[in-house]
Amino acid sequence: MTDATLDAAIAARVRDSFARQNLMATFGATLAGIAPGRVVIEAPVRDLARQQHGFGHAGLTFALGDTAAGYAALTLMPPGAEVLTVEMKINLIAPAAGDRLIATGRVVKAGRRLTVVTAEVEAEAGGARRTIALLQGTMLPVEP
Repeated sequence: MTDATLDAAIAARVRDSFARQNLMATFGATLAGIAPGRVVIEAPVRDLARQQHGFGHAGLTFALGDTAAGYAALTLMPPGAEVLTVEMKINLIAPAAGDRLIATGRVVKAGRRLTVVTAEVEAEAGGARRTIALLQGTMLPVEP
């Protein structure tokens, strides 16, 4: 996925904001793609983010999904706006068994004050992907 269809200034704003995300840096997360209303974030499942059974922790899954959904919303917000999560729900549907998680955030409905988003998080093991979580939430544009 490339950001070729996205305005260069918006793509730069998303990349600059993501670069300031200390939690994403701690997880080793990277932006894998940006498009209008869609962002993909990938992260290895490091030992620091595993739970007691060896699976990726739900906190990692949630953080990646929330972040991907938030940046998807930001791609459709007015210049100068920042984004905050108002609420986010997660359904953990399978253990995060794998070496890498891929979160794809999408905008369902971009409104003037609220943006409804979803995210799907997949775990990758041996080249195969499996959906492990679905998120739905609401984002709010804010002035910095």
